Amino acid sequence: MWVWSKLSAIQWLDAWEERLYGNPNSVISEIKGGKSIRVEVYCEQEEEAGKIREQFGGSVRELKSRNWVAMSAPKSEPLLIRDRLVISQVPVKDGDHEGKDVLVVPPEMAFGTGDHATTSTCLRYLVDHAAELDERWSFLDIGTGSGVLAMAAKILGAGEVEGYDFDGKAVEVALRNLERNRIEGITFYEADVFEWDTDQEFEVVVANLFSSVLVEALPRISKWVSAGGRLILSGILKEQWEEVSVAAAGAGFEFLEQKKVGKWVSAMFDRKK
Repeated sequence: MWVWSKLSAIQWLDAWEERLYGNPNSVISEIKGGKSIRVEVYCEQEEEAGKIREQFGGSVRELKSRNWVAMSAPKSEPLLIRDRLVISQVPVKDGDHEGKDVLVVPPEMAFGTGDHATTSTCLRYLVDHAAELDERWSFLDIGTGSGVLAMAAKILGAGEVEGYDFDGKAVEVALRNLERNRIEGITFYEADVFEWDTDQEFEVVVANLFSSVLVEALPRISKWVSAGGRLILSGILKEQWEEVSVAAAGAGFEFLEQKKVGKWVSAMFDRKK
């Protein structure tokens, strides 16, 4: 048994919680004094812990005995999205969830196992809107993480589907999930929202990013959403919602609706024609 650990400032707590959400082997502890946190992930193999260190820094040490509290956390139950999709962290038996499409997305070091509030709300928005669209609509997933939103879009009838992430490790996970779910026709790649560009416009764009990134990136994102197209935003803390909504309006988007789950806000916008 090996454990990766890293000290971090308390202001990064939300970022670490979202990054590790759904990973049953992760532990976040607040250090006395309230200014720092310790982030830990327990691994069976040294190589696995080493890969996390390569990505985030920190340290790796061997444990002579298991931390049963960290290792015994139950896996989440399958997540049902609008009687249409099922997101499961483990493979399901044939015949289970009959009449629904199933995506298997195990917890790894990337966003988006599906059950985090930001991701699950995006999935519900996506299912609802896809029912209104003709087949073969185009879809762009900015900050794709595990690729669950892009895979869901493909299942729901999207034609051209692209997804990118600043984190190369997340892209590796997304590509593995494509193979795991035997889905074709999706392009995943590593890119920075502030550097990537295209002349293409997409009918549906999802950006599940931190609020500070959204505010700065929305003028660029507006170029990639077709006139009358739909933008879904998430990763927004409640206290940062007003700033994001103002930035979206300034970038040419018309607000449609928002949903609050816990401390997170997700919202849908139309691109003004």
